[in-house]
Amino acid sequence: MWGLLRLAWVRGRSCSLGRVTGEAGVVERIWRYPIKSTGGESLDRVRVEERGFRGDRLFAVRDAQGRFGSGKTTRRFRRMPGLLHLRSRYREDTGEPELLDPRDVLVSDPDTYLRAYLEREDVRLAREGTVSHFDQLPVSVLTTATLDWVRSAAPGVPVDERRFRPNLLVRTPPDTPPFVEDEWFGSTARVGDTVRLAFVRASERCVMTNEAQRDLPHSARVLRAVADAHGMRLDGLATVASPGRLRVGDPLVFT
Repeated sequence: MWGLLRLAWVRGRSCSLGRVTGEAGVVERIWRYPIKSTGGESLDRVRVEERGFRGDRLFAVRDAQGRFGSGKTTRRFRRMPGLLHLRSRYREDTGEPELLDPRDVLVSDPDTYLRAYLEREDVRLAREGTVSHFDQLPVSVLTTATLDWVRSAAPGVPVDERRFRPNLLVRTPPDTPPFVEDEWFGSTARVGDTVRLAFVRASERCVMTNEAQRDLPHSARVLRAVADAHGMRLDGLATVASPGRLRVGDPLVFT
């Protein structure tokens, strides 16, 4: 709650009790994850729809019980180690996603490959139906201020935004405090000309944060640092108040 109660002034941005105005930063990277729980694709621009970023987590690896592949096992998810070593992308902005193996080689038959890779015969790639593929809310935004804090809290552990799987990484001014995203809840920001994001709360982090993926090794220190300092919460989750297009370099402006 300290983030909500603190008054902050950053580049003309004032904050009090969750009501924010002014520019918070600029979009440094855009991420989309066509297949849930796999590595995603970095984009220069993206279409934002009411559901979220176009095509984001529209597909998932699903087992015979209807549970989605993940780094954990719950009623909705089944732990399928290794998914984060794969990567997904769209050749076009719509259609079926492409799956790439850990060496970044395109997979010709995703279902056959996944069954061999995961050593499970009951999995297949499935498009979202009546059950949402989102764990929480459709858009996740992370600031460089918070990401830099994680790096300092887990020295020696390679950390970048891929551990937290945001849709937007926002470059904030040098004097911005970590967990500044807390101050956004209850406020709406414009990104680009027409996109408006309504910030609601933070993501509840889980073991996926610790998982190895490509050049990022497994480390429990990342999640432990977030848990100790901020109760397992990190980022700003938002719904789409107004659709449109956004691109790298667009300012995030609270109105």
